[in-house]
Amino acid sequence: QVQLVESGGGSVQAGGSLRLSCVVSRYSVSSFVMGWFRQAPGKKREGIAAIDLDGRTDYADSVKGRFTISRDNAKNTLHLQMNSLEPEDTGMYSCAARCRDCTVLSRLASTFSFWGQGTQVTVSS
Repeated sequence: QVQLVESGGGSVQAGGSLRLSCVVSRYSVSSFVMGWFRQAPGKKREGIAAIDLDGRTDYADSVKGRFTISRDNAKNTLHLQMNSLEPEDTGMYSCAARCRDCTVLSRLASTFSFWGQGTQVTVSS
């Protein structure tokens, strides 16, 4: 089974940047459609970025132009570079992987099979 461990969260002021990492174990990060999700207190979990096996990406409108999802195949790691952070970006950020035979790019949480425990991001104004 795929294991996912996130890191890189923290507290930052509005306008700042953070880079999240998700280390993938037991399988290659390039074998899965991968995504980043966030959940703010009292809100539904939101798929904010995804990347497919060919490197195609998809972003939620709320982060488009500010966040970048990428893979480092050598380190078997998924990244999320977050720039121009806003207080509305505060939440628990999790990485996830679709099943190995699931190749369609998606940001729907229900289509992802494996999840990390998450890393907290707090943006103050």
